[in-house]
Amino acid sequence: DLKMKPERHNAIKVLMFFDVGGSMDDHIRVCEQLFSAVHTEFKHLEFFYFHNCVYEKVWRDNGRRHNEGIDIQDILHKYGRDYKVIFIGDATMGPYEITYPGGSVEHWNEEAGSVWMQRILEHFNKAIWLNPQPEQQWSYYHSIDIMKSIVEQKMYPLTIAGLTDGIK
Repeated sequence: DLKMKPERHNAIKVLMFFDVGGSMDDHIRVCEQLFSAVHTEFKHLEFFYFHNCVYEKVWRDNGRRHNEGIDIQDILHKYGRDYKVIFIGDATMGPYEITYPGGSVEHWNEEAGSVWMQRILEHFNKAIWLNPQPEQQWSYYHSIDIMKSIVEQKMYPLTIAGLTDGIK
């Protein structure tokens, strides 16, 4: 069939930040499904990886995470406020990883993860956190409560209903 009109692409601009490694290994399949679904849906989609909490750097290739980090400050300068931000992670970590300098389990972070999260949230107008952990288990983790507070309670389960609520 000939189509005289080009297909329309969703013009919404999206940045996705995926938590990788550790406890997120249990959720690889559902994260892959999410990525596959959005990868072809949005014309303007960028994605990055982090571990447990966002600090001063994120990366695009997990195999090169220690060599090819991307500064959060560069992301804040490159992408406009009109981008929508989606964090995907289970937020299960030691609370100190969010609240204290030096709390990262992988490197020395000069500033707490909460400081970096606030910078991102202050720059972009819209942001949500999708959590693949079953919602009934969230209350067992203090770190989830802390992260929910940071994202102003905009944490949703990584389910169809959670996605729908998050989009609203």
